[in-house]
Amino acid sequence: MAIKNIIFATCLLLLSALASCTKNTNQIYIVEFGGYETQTQLHDENVHLSYLLSVKESEEEAKGSFVYSYKHSMKGFAALLSKEEAKKMSEMEGVVSVHKSKGRMYSLQTTRSWQFVGLEGPLNPNWGDYQESSSLQKINNGQDLLSRAKYGQHIIVGMIDNGVWPESKSFSDEGMGPVPQKWKGICQNGTAFNSSHCNRKIIGARYYLQGYESQFGPLNEEEDYKSARDKDGHGTHTASIVAGRAVPSASAIGGFARGTAVGGAPMARIAIYKACWPIKGKSKDQGNVCTNVDILKAMDDAIGDGVDVLSISIGYKAPIPYKEDVIGKAALHAIRKNIVVACSAGNSGPLPQSLSNIAPWIITVGASTVDRSFVAPIKLQDGTIIQGRSITPVHMANSFYPLVLAREVELPGLPAKDSGFCLDNSLDPNKAKGKIVVCMRGEGERLKKGLEVERAGGVGFILGNNEILGNDVPCDPHFIPATAVSYQNVLKLIHYINSSSNPMAYILPGTTVLNTKPAPSVASFSSRGPNAIDPNILKPDIIAPGVDILAAWSAEDGPTRMTYQDKRVVKYNIFSGTSMSCPHVSAAAILLKAMHPTWTSAAIRSALITTAGTIDNTGNPLTDETGNPATPFAIGAGHFNPVKAADPGLVYDASYMDYLVYTCSFGETQYFRATYNCPNSSSLPEPTDLNYPSIQIHRLNGTKNIKRTVTNVGKSTSVYMFSAKSPEEFSITATPNILEFNHVGQKISFNITVTAKMGQIPNNYYGPARYYFGWYAWTHQNHVVRSQVAVSFT
Repeated sequence: MAIKNIIFATCLLLLSALASCTKNTNQIYIVEFGGYETQTQLHDENVHLSYLLSVKESEEEAKGSFVYSYKHSMKGFAALLSKEEAKKMSEMEGVVSVHKSKGRMYSLQTTRSWQFVGLEGPLNPNWGDYQESSSLQKINNGQDLLSRAKYGQHIIVGMIDNGVWPESKSFSDEGMGPVPQKWKGICQNGTAFNSSHCNRKIIGARYYLQGYESQFGPLNEEEDYKSARDKDGHGTHTASIVAGRAVPSASAIGGFARGTAVGGAPMARIAIYKACWPIKGKSKDQGNVCTNVDILKAMDDAIGDGVDVLSISIGYKAPIPYKEDVIGKAALHAIRKNIVVACSAGNSGPLPQSLSNIAPWIITVGASTVDRSFVAPIKLQDGTIIQGRSITPVHMANSFYPLVLAREVELPGLPAKDSGFCLDNSLDPNKAKGKIVVCMRGEGERLKKGLEVERAGGVGFILGNNEILGNDVPCDPHFIPATAVSYQNVLKLIHYINSSSNPMAYILPGTTVLNTKPAPSVASFSSRGPNAIDPNILKPDIIAPGVDILAAWSAEDGPTRMTYQDKRVVKYNIFSGTSMSCPHVSAAAILLKAMHPTWTSAAIRSALITTAGTIDNTGNPLTDETGNPATPFAIGAGHFNPVKAADPGLVYDASYMDYLVYTCSFGETQYFRATYNCPNSSSLPEPTDLNYPSIQIHRLNGTKNIKRTVTNVGKSTSVYMFSAKSPEEFSITATPNILEFNHVGQKISFNITVTAKMGQIPNNYYGPARYYFGWYAWTHQNHVVRSQVAVSFT
């Protein structure tokens, strides 16, 4: 009997363990209901819990598995389910989709930039008295645009990021009027953040942890605040670029970039949605992680709260299919509410097909330089000066030191693949002590290379670009005297070291230099096309300043975000990434929306795209990191120009329904089946016929006709003439080639015909797609409405 009891108890223990194991295999699923306009009770959280109760054993278990309700970005909820429970849920009435959250980890991707693009306003924090303008006079300069847009004072921008440091002067509400009545959001209490931290500038704040904690466990509150407060600076930086107040005499560590820090729309209201958190067990300099269910809930709340613009400096390291991209999916529901959505293109350049956020209803923003540089030259003992760049606040003693390559002072036995990069514990202190060490980029983190040189006793280090990175030289606040050089200049250093019996050098202190040329140019890290998901849509859309941007920072994190080593504190910091370029375009969208409240989000995107600049400040075409002319896969339409975008003449408009039809024609028939049933495929237009301000044709065979429609938003009576420029491989024509308008708001359609010149197509056209580029434009007096064209052949 005792043996039987033991066996029975053992079985119970095994069954309990198995049940526990099964429970631990639960994953987050997103449950989506059908019929957006009907059955509004399906938005109710109690209804969602009742659905969960039907597949769970108890009310307690149902509540414990619940993650989020979604009301505005979709109709449904997220919950922890087993595979069997998910299957049962999918068979229930009203449920159209139950799909596993794939655990996709999205990540986070000023004093000179606004002046550089022509937006200059008064420096008084109150920004003067606003006067209503009764005329529609042409916007002649940045001051006109800012005053006409009232500095964005009635517009609300939602920041999906990792929080905000509300005490920064950039978020002062001095002189601001009441919060807009349309605002429906809240100021959520949390650690070191409560309702008193919101004001008439930061009008709302929320945070989202359920998805993160479901996947990674409880937040380590030594690494981040369990609230909307930003610990590492990224969210504060992006928010102040969009809508920071004017703060005179701001500068980065060491006094670099001193000037008035101000956002592009300094009177706009900011709503904070913190959805990104530290990577578990890793330092801040390795980035943050944002789960798709948290992002979706943040966007869901932002849509319901009443934001006008969403600025999302978040992306994935590789392109994501539409059906798996929660940012793209939620963004389309935002477009339905006429919310402009701007997203960063990603920092995976210069690799081709590396773009994030490629949905055509999103403004996808790449990064460019501005005409300011932080120069820290190297003086060689023979008198040669080699240019370098740095914002390092520590200076070298005024004397020469031995100059060596990292590979000459490494510890023995280091693998060849790791040689020359100054990786952790790679340098020999007996050889590196007292020397300036040249470390190459390509492997390892830039700032840690300097720490490795310091550990080995080096007195300074030089960061050398590899050939791929070319002329795109980073500026970092290193911990020891340091500078960074281009690939060509590192070759000069190598030649000097190899040809000299006693190479010696001195790193000069860094200084801020304005009006540098050429500018703008494309940042090497800015992600590139072609669009890997839909080759019918040209992405990125546009570039904007994203290199060495000064903006507000968390007062609890150092300028390098290396929290475990960098104990320095700054109120303003220089940072780079498409995370910085995105809020520039978001600010421009705020100003356009303030000036043109009836424009759709598509019209605002069109205005920005068709007026973008393609010439730098030397009068030559924009270049990339190699110094060669940049293609539309790097720059999109070109560098944004908010002043010109305010008066574009014509716009390419598109509606929410147009985008739904596009998803059907593209083949994503299940993408929005919860809200829309695709028509018969025989009646669908081609994806290229989406009324987009640019054209991309993949595998052209002969001739392609593409329909476009423009809306007159300029002078009531106007005549636009067609012109085009194309390479020898294809031609671009329009029918009709003259557009005559007699009132504002008038729409005229035309056909663009792209024809392959078969005799000019290269012999290797059978292989991987090679694209060729041209453009066409409609011109009337000062209006030039330009559209880029990209074509590959089959």
